[in-house]
Amino acid sequence: MASKYDGKGKSYDGDSISVLKGLEPVRQRPGMYIGSVGTKGLNHLIYEIMDNSVDEHLAGYCDEIWVTLEKDGTATIEDNGRGIPVDMNKQAKKSALEVVFTTLHAGGKFGDGNYKISGGLHGVGSSVVNALSEWMEVWVKRDGIVWNQKYKQGKVKSKVKEVGTCRKNDTGTKVTFLPDPEIFEKTYFKAEAVRSRLHETAYLNPGLTIHYENKRAGEEETVEYHEPDGIKAFIKDLDNEKEAVTDIIYFKREIEGIELEIAFQYVNEFTENILGFCNNIFTQEGGAHITGFKSTLTQTINQYARELGNLKDKDANFTGADVRNGLTAIVAIKHPDPRFEGQTKTKLDNPDAEKATKTIANEQLTLYFDKNLETLKKVIECAEKSAKIRKAEARSKTNMLTKSKFSIDSNGKLANCESRKPEECEIFIVEGDSAGGSAKTARDRKTQAIMPIRGKILNVEKASMDKVLANAEIKTMINAFGCGFSEGYGNDFDIDKLKFDKIILMTDADVDGAHIDTLLLTFFYRFMPDLITGGHVYIATPPLYKVVPKKGEGEYLYDDKALEKYRKNHKGFTLQRYKGLGEMDPEQLWETTLDPKTRILKQVEIEDAKLASRVTNMLMGTEVAPRRDFIYKNARDAEIDA
Repeated sequence: MASKYDGKGKSYDGDSISVLKGLEPVRQRPGMYIGSVGTKGLNHLIYEIMDNSVDEHLAGYCDEIWVTLEKDGTATIEDNGRGIPVDMNKQAKKSALEVVFTTLHAGGKFGDGNYKISGGLHGVGSSVVNALSEWMEVWVKRDGIVWNQKYKQGKVKSKVKEVGTCRKNDTGTKVTFLPDPEIFEKTYFKAEAVRSRLHETAYLNPGLTIHYENKRAGEEETVEYHEPDGIKAFIKDLDNEKEAVTDIIYFKREIEGIELEIAFQYVNEFTENILGFCNNIFTQEGGAHITGFKSTLTQTINQYARELGNLKDKDANFTGADVRNGLTAIVAIKHPDPRFEGQTKTKLDNPDAEKATKTIANEQLTLYFDKNLETLKKVIECAEKSAKIRKAEARSKTNMLTKSKFSIDSNGKLANCESRKPEECEIFIVEGDSAGGSAKTARDRKTQAIMPIRGKILNVEKASMDKVLANAEIKTMINAFGCGFSEGYGNDFDIDKLKFDKIILMTDADVDGAHIDTLLLTFFYRFMPDLITGGHVYIATPPLYKVVPKKGEGEYLYDDKALEKYRKNHKGFTLQRYKGLGEMDPEQLWETTLDPKTRILKQVEIEDAKLASRVTNMLMGTEVAPRRDFIYKNARDAEIDA
């Protein structure tokens, strides 16, 4: 069989695939490889396969990817790259295609010459997805021939064989798989998160076109993602509806094999939003590249502020938070040998990445601000304003955080639990005094705390810090949780001091209840993000209906689909609809929403960068219609943890 050359590197054939070690028991410990067996881990299967296609793009061989959610619950990912080699791998003495999909740590990314930059791990991701699938099927187009192999739960079901022909220059790989219900809590891909990840990938790869299709009943849609303006368009999308203070500032440069691309803009907001990526992977916890950019931006602005006389000799420097207040930034780095903390790559850990970021950012920021003095002055003015607010509000924060716990407990809002073991404690944030009263009566006093809230909580996305700190509901939550909070003017958040393992939002099962959930989640996302990333935030799922047949016991139904199904199978029953939590007596509330043995909790997750930021901005923006539509459709679409 002929090898495939492109003139851009060495041949890509069977011997390009290196085998480092045998297959690990992925099915026994899936969390080590995909993070969780919930919705986030499920969607991660698609991303692992797609990342291999993106790596083909980064290597210069692929410009189109197709991702399809099929009617039967499978997912299909196809690209027009070179096609995975199918010839014999001398080391493994089997087809390279089989090696890639059945051997962990086997792929074209561990040797030299084929992938200078990669985010997924060709062979790591492929074999892991295969191991966690009920079945998988792969097609490869190379050298005018279509090849195929089938697998079941990671094991070979059929040999690599020819199944057709194609044009000589028609190449690529197509993978279809069905997640294994023995592994995953549920096997229904979350379409909104998948779409968001695809769009995010298109922003990071301006030369790539990604075709998305959802064929599932009632969800049919087709979308094409192509973003020739790259991360500049990403910033524009993130800052949609926000008042811009500066234009989008952009630069891109490579140093010692490390490529850095940064776009940022200042808007008239009280928060910062910095998103980091390494080799197209969203580094949710930041890392070296984010640290390098933050420190260099702070140092640069302070230096200019002194040169221009904004800061006198007696003045202290602006803090990093001062400089970043109102900042939206994308920091995308491409590294030939990235090191991440954790298998799911949430934090970059390369010292040379921080060094390269500092060098490039210092050079490019200086070049830009030397030529754009008016923009520089606006940035310094933002920092000055932030510094004044910081100093004025420091006293307010100190007073609030040092307020006696007993005064918080005695204000009638918080009914604390008896246990002081955080791992067994949970706090319910309940909508309304009526439901709060029933919850206090129904709860397990040893482990369950209840905090009623009255009306709608403050929209922190549009509020200054003094208003946030003055809000009674927020003050009560901060003091009740016990772990402080993160904000630009001094971060004292400490997750180890959290008094409750679970923070559960318990609101009415209607649009208004979902809106309250959103306001609370926005507060957590902006000021206590570690609560979400640490898996501590949940949404309770109260029933919408109770049905009682003429014969037999009644049961609770949680949505209209369940009611429709019940109607088809039962004739003659009484129906009770719960318009709010307050309509339930304590016994019903315990049975349906509080009892750990029978309740349904939905865990809140930040699945990716763009979705979290875009949804928050949209929900808290000025347009009412899209906010209502999204809340109604998605506010309770999260991960089930019964």
